[in-house]
Amino acid sequence: MKLTTLCYLEKGNQYLMLHRTKKEQDVNRDKWIGVGGHLEAEESPEDCMKREIFEETGLTPTAWRLRGVITFLCDGLCEYMFLYTVTDWTGEVGECDEGDLAWIEKKKLYELPMWEGDHIFLRLLEENGPFFSLKLTYCGETLTDAELNGEVIR
Repeated sequence: MKLTTLCYLEKGNQYLMLHRTKKEQDVNRDKWIGVGGHLEAEESPEDCMKREIFEETGLTPTAWRLRGVITFLCDGLCEYMFLYTVTDWTGEVGECDEGDLAWIEKKKLYELPMWEGDHIFLRLLEENGPFFSLKLTYCGETLTDAELNGEVIR
């Protein structure tokens, strides 16, 4: 089981997105995602979120919200991901060794290559609803099942 964070830095009608292009053996290769990564030993999800944002963008978050927990099941592997939105920070966006960072309009996100399940939680973020639990089951790169707060939605 893996524990990870995923963060969407929000500026007006845009999110800071990471186009994962620089690592050969990357499960997210060529996809657009938010920033984040794996929790280290004795690190809280919040500490991980702040560390990963700084490492990948050079920014230090100062205002954020935990929006939901996403369970990924894929080919016998399990990952629990803590999903955050960040609305304020200090610093300037720098280079990322995992890919290219870009501010993308929220309405254009769905045109980018990304995991199918990401569309589901991005819509939940757009709706600004309450904290949620989302379970996404994949077979390879194909989304086979999605459950939101225990209800099958796909």
